Amino acid sequence: MPMQIAKAQQGSGLKKAGLCLALLAASLAYSAAFAGVEVGQPPGPNPPSATPSGPAMANLPAGSLASSHSRRAHFGQERASPEASHIADWVVHSGDNQGMPFMIVDKVHAKVLMFNADGRLQAAAPALLGLARGDDSVPGIGERKMSTIRPEERTTPAGRFVASLAPDIHGEEMLWVDYDTAISLHRVVKGKPSEQRAQRLNSATTDDNRVSYGCINVPVNFYEKVVSPAFTGTNGIVYVLPETRSARDVFGSYDITDAPATVASSPAAPSAQ
Repeated sequence: MPMQIAKAQQGSGLKKAGLCLALLAASLAYSAAFAGVEVGQPPGPNPPSATPSGPAMANLPAGSLASSHSRRAHFGQERASPEASHIADWVVHSGDNQGMPFMIVDKVHAKVLMFNADGRLQAAAPALLGLARGDDSVPGIGERKMSTIRPEERTTPAGRFVASLAPDIHGEEMLWVDYDTAISLHRVVKGKPSEQRAQRLNSATTDDNRVSYGCINVPVNFYEKVVSPAFTGTNGIVYVLPETRSARDVFGSYDITDAPATVASSPAAPSAQ
């Protein structure tokens, strides 16, 4: 699918505003430590995976139901929040990731956790997120000009997204999370000097990690050594945890101790909003 996107007409992509196109001039002059663009415009009319989807248990291989019931996510030495642990365990137990690598974006704790298809944590990193707190995107925001997007509209939407690597119209690779609202995960960029994005990522507190137009900025090394290899040649699932309601409400998840009799009877994850 990324090949189809790369071949899409650039003119069509220019019609889509793209939420993080602000600071483009500064982004194009990035250094090796801050390679990337703030969220570039989608490169064409067809997203890598335009519509988030729920679990498809019928596609699981024979015998997977029994094996999934005995499984939980493996965090190693990483300390995850209760919500992140809950969702990771549920994903592995239910098979909601459908055999694909998956990522959890913990907005409350400004952290990204990358898992392989078996639910084993590969790495975790701090993240910069949308300036405004909230779990929904304003309708049509992906088509609007940056100058019209108010501070309170700059949210990182919560939900379950089928994500894929693809370049923006400038050829910069990024992980497209929610194509319709032009939300992607990419290398942190310089941005405006006043934003001090590098300092925000490296600070001990998460209070200063809200700065973007909605996109997820991660350290360059984490993107290049973890995210890009994990999604190369495959789609994956990105679970963006909510901050205004519970993860159970958003994903239809359950605690492993309260697991249903069969995986197939577990609630289907709703489409992202």
